[in-house]
Amino acid sequence: MKRTVFLLARSALPVLLVSILAACGDRQDPRAEGAGTEHQHDDGDTHDDRQGPAQTRIAEAQARLAGIVSAPAGPGTIADEHDVQGLLAPVDGRSAQVTARFPGPVRALRANVGDRVRAGQVLASIESNLSLTTYGVATPISGVVLSRQVQLGAVAAEGQVLFDIGDLSQLWVDLHIFGADTQHITAGVPVTITRMTDGASQAATLERVLPGTATASQSTVARATIDNHDGLWRPGAAVRARIVVASTPAAIVVPLAAVQSMEGKDVVFVRQGDAYQARPVRLGARDARQAAVVEGLRAGEQVVVEQSYTVKADIGKAGAAHEH
Repeated sequence: MKRTVFLLARSALPVLLVSILAACGDRQDPRAEGAGTEHQHDDGDTHDDRQGPAQTRIAEAQARLAGIVSAPAGPGTIADEHDVQGLLAPVDGRSAQVTARFPGPVRALRANVGDRVRAGQVLASIESNLSLTTYGVATPISGVVLSRQVQLGAVAAEGQVLFDIGDLSQLWVDLHIFGADTQHITAGVPVTITRMTDGASQAATLERVLPGTATASQSTVARATIDNHDGLWRPGAAVRARIVVASTPAAIVVPLAAVQSMEGKDVVFVRQGDAYQARPVRLGARDARQAAVVEGLRAGEQVVVEQSYTVKADIGKAGAAHEH
């Protein structure tokens, strides 16, 4: 009888253990409460894993270090722009030739190519074969010596060109326009000229569209004038130009650098304190620098305008960490 009771007890032991484990499994580890509601970055950023807009938190000091800059969204204009290229040229009527009045040997040269000279300055001395006296040859205008066409000791003929002087304080910009663009670009519209060497820009106005066509390029030439008192704009150099044909006002505009793509949608990142939220937007007209926002953004909201891709990457990092 005792042996029978012992066998029954042994056979009931596994059933009892399963019941105990099942009961323990029904208890939830209190440390797991709230799990899955947010993801904490090592740097203290938080990403909300519940259904809602993608967002992240970036401390102000970290944002400043990363170069993240925000600005309020507001009204602006979208420009109808045309990008063209052109060449710099001296302005007609702002050049002069210095010539010998009488034939004779050149006894002195007082200027070289590239020198700045002032009106009345003597550039050379010539001994006249007629009078056997030396006379000075002066420049009639102020400017820069563009060329020197005589050597010391050479015999200059009467009327021979010794120097070419150019007043380069202003230059013409001849812009070459092709195809249908010629129908939209007229005199009086603003243009921004950019040097290709260093990217420096200068605003100007198209003064005229020349009536002829450039034979070699079959382009129409539009002309503007730029200031060159620093001498850094050089005749013959190629330049880029952006011609603004028309401007259309828009209630809200953002820089193109503010717009990113997430899951096939255009988004901007709206900042509220340390929180950065990806806001889907619908864009309207755009130009080379900015786009109109027709839906999804209110005037005055702070939008990331520099390093928006850094914010996008941080949101993506938060999402990837949660998935794992």
